[in-house]
Amino acid sequence: MSIFGQLKEKPWLTEQGRIDDLHDGVEFSLPRATLALRIFLAVVTVLFLLLVIAYAERMVHEDWRPAPPLRLLWLNTAMLVLSSVAFQWARVAIGRAESSPPVARPQEMEHVRWGLTAAGLFGSAFLAGQVVAWWQLDSMPYFDITNPAIAFFYLITGLHALHMLGGLVAWGKTAAGMTDDAELSRLRLSIDLCAVYWHFLLGVWLVLFVLLFSGNDNLGTLLAICGLR
Repeated sequence: MSIFGQLKEKPWLTEQGRIDDLHDGVEFSLPRATLALRIFLAVVTVLFLLLVIAYAERMVHEDWRPAPPLRLLWLNTAMLVLSSVAFQWARVAIGRAESSPPVARPQEMEHVRWGLTAAGLFGSAFLAGQVVAWWQLDSMPYFDITNPAIAFFYLITGLHALHMLGGLVAWGKTAAGMTDDAELSRLRLSIDLCAVYWHFLLGVWLVLFVLLFSGNDNLGTLLAICGLR
């Protein structure tokens, strides 16, 4: 090759072509929906973490008047736990259905339907219980929305309920996709995402539940241990 031919070459285009060849036909092993859910959960985690820190910092003030404990929240927590367990049951069942022979598949799919149905019912019961809890707090004689503790209670539980409502929308779409000609791999991905989201909301609620029922002394000790006080 002459010196003029070498000058006409574009090595950056050649290298780019080699790089493109390396990625030709190769896809990310992580589905886009899974990646999007992980990013979303990371953002929600930061949001609730900031709320927990703000709540904890406000509790240590002398004018803090804790909101009265509502026993109904214990029942609501049990409903959310059962809903999460039901989602996990459906998650395991769809995995077995995908790997089982066609003869045994209808029985496993029936387990998936029961699991999804139970998850939706228990999740709806949790939301209904939260509405009743808000009504109970509002009907108490010493209710005062200007009380920071009560305002935080409505803010935290309302935000969590909003995420639960979004989860129920996703659950409804997944349950509607339970048809005889449904693609099992796509259905399994949808159930997996719903289950992960539900487990996440359960973990968030358990943290909030402990926070709402904690006293000033216990929280002060916790802040001291964490170096926040």
